[in-house]
Amino acid sequence: MLLTLILQITETATGAAIPTVAQEAPKEDTLSLFDLLLKGGYIMIPIGILSLVSIYVLIEKYLNIKKSGKYNSTLLENVFEQIKKGNLEGASSICKSNPSAISNVIDKGISRIGKPIKEIETAMEGIGKLEVAKMEKNLSILGIIAGIAPMFGFIGTISGVIKIFYNISLADNISIGLISGGLYEKMITSAAGLVVGVFAFVSYHYLNLMIDRNIYKIEASSIEFIDMLQDAKS
Repeated sequence: MLLTLILQITETATGAAIPTVAQEAPKEDTLSLFDLLLKGGYIMIPIGILSLVSIYVLIEKYLNIKKSGKYNSTLLENVFEQIKKGNLEGASSICKSNPSAISNVIDKGISRIGKPIKEIETAMEGIGKLEVAKMEKNLSILGIIAGIAPMFGFIGTISGVIKIFYNISLADNISIGLISGGLYEKMITSAAGLVVGVFAFVSYHYLNLMIDRNIYKIEASSIEFIDMLQDAKS
């Protein structure tokens, strides 16, 4: 009788437990991007700093180069109207009211009017080189970042491999749990370093293309200015 009662209680408890287990939903582990980056280890700190620096340099140089390349199509016409009137100060003020690399070069030419054409050309060429140097200032930082960011990623790769073998040596066995931490560090740092390097590389060459376009504008405007001066003398 007692044995029968115990069996009934056991069957009842087991039957009640089965639905409870069946109703439990499996828990899904989620990993945010921030948590994933943290698994890259300390090497992610310099890579993160390089990414911020590259973004800052890109924005700062883009705005600076775009401002330097501004060109008013009527600038030379307005300048020469004042030059023909003999109002060199008025011509210079027109250049100063339209600040850009081109207007600075033209303004330098205006300040040399009355001197030989060759001397005017030399003065304008000198200020043109100075304007190009201003546009290229700090641009090499992006080139440096493009080179060293993947190297930091490679350092993280080596660090991750060392971590894997160190964990294996401590546990004296191989398992996914032992090598996963090192693999995270290895893959994340490699990917982060490459992404930052590619971003800096593309930014560097894009800004150089902008500078090349500005150089062309400066040279074309300088030639047109000199031609106008020669035509006015003849």
